[in-house]
Amino acid sequence: MAEKQWDGTTYGNSLMHRWLIGILRKVDVRFVYVFTYIFVIPPCLFRPGFKFIYRYFRERYGESPLKAFCHTYVNHCLFAEAVIDKFAMYAGKKINVKIEGYDNFLRLSDLEPGFVQLSSHMGNYEIAGYTLVTKTKHLNAIVYMGEKSSVMENRKRLFSHTNIGMIPIREDMSHLFEIDRALTDGEIISIPGDRIWGSQKALKAEFLGHEARFPMGPYSVATMRGLDVLAVNVMKSSWTQYTIYVTPLSYDKEAPRKRQTDQLLHAYIAELERLLKQYPTQWYNYFDFWKQ
Repeated sequence: MAEKQWDGTTYGNSLMHRWLIGILRKVDVRFVYVFTYIFVIPPCLFRPGFKFIYRYFRERYGESPLKAFCHTYVNHCLFAEAVIDKFAMYAGKKINVKIEGYDNFLRLSDLEPGFVQLSSHMGNYEIAGYTLVTKTKHLNAIVYMGEKSSVMENRKRLFSHTNIGMIPIREDMSHLFEIDRALTDGEIISIPGDRIWGSQKALKAEFLGHEARFPMGPYSVATMRGLDVLAVNVMKSSWTQYTIYVTPLSYDKEAPRKRQTDQLLHAYIAELERLLKQYPTQWYNYFDFWKQ
């Protein structure tokens, strides 16, 4: 298995993060974007993640070298915007958000059983945690344990105003007990469906024309209990606005378990492919996803 070149944490240390939050309290976020485009992104094009995104455009979309390079630069700019927007929210700024399919979320929130939200590493999913909330159910976001303390502290501060908590992924797999407890209590579990952490058990399926590996855990969690599943993705639709897409993922709950997980995975992949047709430059898995 190829080693991942990106460790899943936000770049920088706590001092840099506090400095950025302080600037964003006083400066229009768009000025920070432009500064980043000019002075921060060009050096990043020499980091390992560049070649994987460049190959994503060359191999998955068949783009010419020049077009793939330009789209790779745009991809890095948009990822920088996603990070800046996250810190802008930490600084108290409001992000314009519209929601497509909100009724799907509200309908499941009014039912007694818990359900699963599958996110992905494209767009800016964290914004959903501050926007897509309900008073009827507690939502548990599965997060990476190794994230920087300054980011985790700001998340906790913003989540404290919502009905959302965090379950960190731990090496001893104890987070599985917390997930089981939450679902037993009829709560919501939000978990990435495209990133393999901890357990290396994986499902294989064709994604954008080539076989890829997806974590087995999120799909097993849902099918083991026959739970309803939503795909929730937050895509940047303009400089000043995000769109949250809430899409039900259907599978045959009476089928054998393996077929259920396969059906659920294929439904999830179909939603990713649908959104990537609209937002191809917002794919943020900075490692060799198809050869991991």
